[in-house]
Amino acid sequence: MSETLDPVATELDQRQLAEQLLAQAKEQGIELVGPNGLLNQLAKKVLETALDAEMTEHLGYDKHDPAGRGSGNSRNGTRAKTVLTEIGPVDIEVPRDTNSSFDPQIVKKRQRRLTGIDEIVLSLTAKGLTTGEVAAHFADVYGATVSKDTISRITDKVIGEMTDWCNRPLESVYPVVFIDAIHVKIRDGQVTNRPIYVAVGVTCAGERDILGLWAGDGGEGAKFWLAVLTEIKNRGVDDVCIVVCDGLKGLPEAVNTVWDRAVIQTCVIHLLRNTFRYASRKYWDQIAKDIRPVYTAPTEAAAKERFVEFAAKWGAQYPAIIRLWENAWSEFVPFLDYDVEIRRVICSTNAVESINARYRRAIRARGHFPTEQAALKCLYLVTRSLDPTGRGKARWAMRWKPALNAFAITFNGRITPTGN
Repeated sequence: MSETLDPVATELDQRQLAEQLLAQAKEQGIELVGPNGLLNQLAKKVLETALDAEMTEHLGYDKHDPAGRGSGNSRNGTRAKTVLTEIGPVDIEVPRDTNSSFDPQIVKKRQRRLTGIDEIVLSLTAKGLTTGEVAAHFADVYGATVSKDTISRITDKVIGEMTDWCNRPLESVYPVVFIDAIHVKIRDGQVTNRPIYVAVGVTCAGERDILGLWAGDGGEGAKFWLAVLTEIKNRGVDDVCIVVCDGLKGLPEAVNTVWDRAVIQTCVIHLLRNTFRYASRKYWDQIAKDIRPVYTAPTEAAAKERFVEFAAKWGAQYPAIIRLWENAWSEFVPFLDYDVEIRRVICSTNAVESINARYRRAIRARGHFPTEQAALKCLYLVTRSLDPTGRGKARWAMRWKPALNAFAITFNGRITPTGN
């Protein structure tokens, strides 16, 4: 019975203590936050108490304890130090010993920030803020001065983590891998648009797995994609059933070289967007209505018949649209052979577009990057901040269950759905 009541009693004690502290603060005119606020004073007291406990453990005896006489080491006053915390700067007194052998762990030597501050910096950077904007944020919100160099050093800590992430082992089989590109402005002598490619796989459990980020120069061909896909294969990916992409040059040849049984599927949404770029806006509704029977046809033969009808109506006015579809036809039609559940998930790169939307938000906030590594670092920080609660992962897996069962039947022997 007492074990059941203890947590309740502790909670009541903590609440009574908080109410007592607030009452005293009001009586003395102390604000809750700020340089001399109640939270600041509490943080100071907690940190100093923890440091005193560490010193006691280091010396082996309590303060003013006669047992310490003649021990060869003793307390030797304190030194002032300011540490930046999540509630602002806190001035503390760090105890010293006569032998200078005390090495505190709560607030380490030369440590000026508690760990929560680094996470705040990384979170703000992931949202696209520059080092100057992050420094201004700390000055405005916390009243603390943090240099741009310090912020850069904090974000540079993730470079090693990013390298490990880019080289981590992957699943052996992915039913679908989506590959898309986003463009960033990089100042390399002059500001130029450079593509960064993202590959997103869906596991046999229906979970999203961002395989990596690769920077290009815009002129990528089969050789570039062969290197990227070989890298993915060397990380453990033995088989991919379908690769969905946006007609990236050289990619189909490289895919079939690395995974000879993989099917290449062009993104229908991108194909439609490119279709409308060639047409006058006033014809968009009519073109959309006429092209829909092509990509919703039950079979490839039916799709070909509908496309002939579409070409007869619009070919004279917009020959570039007809040529666009003819050039993409071999990569457009594969999904027409599959179950409706498979069609729904592979006929577009919306699965990766949702991630790209988060990337673009950060890129727009930054404008441009000084180096390629700075761009990759920003996008990696966005990647590590995705779905912090894990709810998105659960929704994603639930949405993919029907498709995964259809994949298991269509690609018999290559896929085994897992998970709950």
